[in-house]
Amino acid sequence: MVIPKEIRDALHLKPGEALAVTREGRRIVLEAAAPDVEQISYQEFKRSVPAYKGRPVSIEEMRDLSAIFASWKK
Repeated sequence: MVIPKEIRDALHLKPGEALAVTREGRRIVLEAAAPDVEQISYQEFKRSVPAYKGRPVSIEEMRDLSAIFASWKK
């Protein structure tokens, strides 16, 4: 299958790159496959995240922050 150059360029597709194929009703949908992500162990992840040194935060404060962050996305 040949994908037009302007579409390949817009999606930064390279020759031979995998595409994900799905179906939506009677449509065939091609999507650029998600890039491979390096897998690391939980221990490696834990070492890479700095320890939290702030004051304890309640669930209510986390929920309030969650609402604030959600409003930023709009």
